[in-house]
Amino acid sequence: MRGPRIRAAVGRLEDRQVPVHLVAVLVGGLVGLAAPGAGRAFETLIYPVLGALLYVTFLQVPFTALRRAFADRRFLAAVLGLNFVVVPVVAFGLSRLAPGGTVVELGVLMVLLTPCIDYVVVFTRLAGGSDRRLLAAAPLLMLAQTLLLPAYLWLFLGPGLAEVVRPGPFVEAFLLLIALPLALAWATERWAARSAVGGRVKGIADLTPVVLMALTLLVVVASQVPRVRDDAGRVIGVVPLYVAFLVVMVGVGVVLARRLRLDAPAGRALMFSGATRNSLVVLPLALALGDEYALTGAVVVTQTLVEVLGMVALVRLAPRLLPAASALSRPGGRTRRRPGRGRPVR
Repeated sequence: MRGPRIRAAVGRLEDRQVPVHLVAVLVGGLVGLAAPGAGRAFETLIYPVLGALLYVTFLQVPFTALRRAFADRRFLAAVLGLNFVVVPVVAFGLSRLAPGGTVVELGVLMVLLTPCIDYVVVFTRLAGGSDRRLLAAAPLLMLAQTLLLPAYLWLFLGPGLAEVVRPGPFVEAFLLLIALPLALAWATERWAARSAVGGRVKGIADLTPVVLMALTLLVVVASQVPRVRDDAGRVIGVVPLYVAFLVVMVGVGVVLARRLRLDAPAGRALMFSGATRNSLVVLPLALALGDEYALTGAVVVTQTLVEVLGMVALVRLAPRLLPAASALSRPGGRTRRRPGRGRPVR
């Protein structure tokens, strides 16, 4: 009896996941304000909880489907073009409006020029997007941003500031947040196929994504609010820039998905990839810049907080912006509904 009850409770959580995530963000914000000294402790939890979330997310992606996603060159080209041709133009334009001089401008550019490769997969899945396509694109996105971020900073700000970028944090994030959880998920799937115990372990893991997503949001917000609180008056001017970036990139993603005649899951994945940024990976780079660039870290953190709220809202909006019923189908691009569920099968 306990198993069916747990599954029923999880089903209710899935049906109410957007309010659950909003509550998690609110609680994280209150904890960060009430106990700013705990911010560092929460910060050490970001990679573990995010890694656990990505592990259970990867468990829900059939690896045969992931192999097929690597062959979708059309989508991979669209993601790379959106993030490294369109986004730099938008980011540069918005950075020109940043208040506070070069220190703030550097933070805006560092975070907006780097596409997310971790929790974007989870938000995309929640919105009915093709998480397997984003997983296939993750290595290319990571490699491209590591190589191109110094080049774009050199172009936009000059050679001196371009030298602040080091590949270490990018490599570490890829190994801990993509490669390790993906390898563990693959091993778990093989174990589940051969063993009843493995099957039970996978079954338990399949019940946890909503709870882990809420925990991740709480930890991220609670860890970052103390960083922004003391500089709130100085960084408040970048909030409209980050909101504008989200709105513009969601709009560009929708238009591009329609022009390329992508199906709804692929289109939503493209939209989320263009709108989400790699703030949790860029933050260590910003914090290592020294005292004269202390404000740069706060600027990066502010983007994290704006984006978390934006992604929670976009999970609800994405199916309306790119509804499955209006998808322009092509071979292999049709979607079908699960019985009793609103999400397409990908």
